[in-house]
Amino acid sequence: QVRLQESGGGSLRAGGPLSFSCAASRVHSKTIAWFRQTRGKERLARAAQGRDGKTVYDKSVEGRFTFSKDYTKSTLDLQMNNLKPEATAMYSCAADDRPGWDVLRPEGFYQVWGQGIQVPVSA
Repeated sequence: QVRLQESGGGSLRAGGPLSFSCAASRVHSKTIAWFRQTRGKERLARAAQGRDGKTVYDKSVEGRFTFSKDYTKSTLDLQMNNLKPEATAMYSCAADDRPGWDVLRPEGFYQVWGQGIQVPVSA
């Protein structure tokens, strides 16, 4: 079974950038997504890329987030720019063998999850 391992992040500064990387095996055969979860809330998909390489973003992050796959390193990278204060949250990557069909699937769709990375607000 594929394993996911997130890395990157840091402290959030409003208007600033942050980036994450999710290491995974066989990235080309998976639908992969990045989720954000704030305290007490469900995990919400921010971006996903299907097995065909097409990427879909939540409207709240379109134009500010970029999701890409690096096939040589087998990573899925999320670049976040112009961050809003409410972006402080737990970020997780998730994977599934099924096609995503160019829509953001809910957390219940995904079978495999990374451990997540917490993004605190910069002091």
